[in-house]
Amino acid sequence: MIEPEHKKISVRRQCALLSLSRSAFYRKPKPVSAEDVRLMNILDEIYTKRPFYGSRRMKKELFERAGVRVNRKRVQRLMGLLGLEALYPKPNLSRRNSAHKIYPYLLRNVEVTRPNQVWASDITYIRTAAGFVYLTVIMDWFSRKVLSWRLANTLDGSFCVEALEEALLRYGTPTLFNTDQGGQYTSEAFTGVLIEHGVQISMDGKGRALDNVFVERLWRSVKYEDVYLKGYETMQEAKTGLREYFRFYNEERFHQGLDERTPDAVYFDHGAEVRAA
Repeated sequence: MIEPEHKKISVRRQCALLSLSRSAFYRKPKPVSAEDVRLMNILDEIYTKRPFYGSRRMKKELFERAGVRVNRKRVQRLMGLLGLEALYPKPNLSRRNSAHKIYPYLLRNVEVTRPNQVWASDITYIRTAAGFVYLTVIMDWFSRKVLSWRLANTLDGSFCVEALEEALLRYGTPTLFNTDQGGQYTSEAFTGVLIEHGVQISMDGKGRALDNVFVERLWRSVKYEDVYLKGYETMQEAKTGLREYFRFYNEERFHQGLDERTPDAVYFDHGAEVRAA
């Protein structure tokens, strides 16, 4: 959150820490039309199911599914607003900042055998009737447990730091933390917290979208099992609904990849525990 009246840290420095350009901070966003929101909702569903579709196939799907005739340029513009890029299994919401340090990928040939060995994080978009908002989670790779999460209406990066700090407070310190190379994760604000806690930092290589595959599977589950079914009207309504979904996901939802056990059962049965409320 930018504080323009902060007495010690300038707006320029605050924007740099959050990987946010000053022009983006001062610019007032133009409202998205109701028709564009409707088309973006359809594109969201198509992309979640068919992430390899480009603008040409999206254009055809819009006509086949909704009877909407739109030109490819409009489809490209709407895909850009959503951060969608064909051939990648996730929205390209985390934009790399060339001024930030990039860390090597450390998970190649690593066997994950216990909770809190590896944590990971990512960002996706969540649609509401009022527009799109952004969701980030911190996940334990071994158990697939969602340790913390945050919802925000901007991509300034502060919500990622908040989620990280909550997970560290509640569940202790992982050995290694993996993300993509997006500016939210390469910022001093985010990596500084990891360095302070002695955590090894790992980042997916460019074009290696499947390195964070467990979080990608979570996004698909969240959308098909909750967001699309409930049709949230507002960000606050989405927060309330997602809070219940993640409780269900951790405590009640059986996972085939966990031998039909829940993330909580796997996490706690291997000796992990909650350290703070």
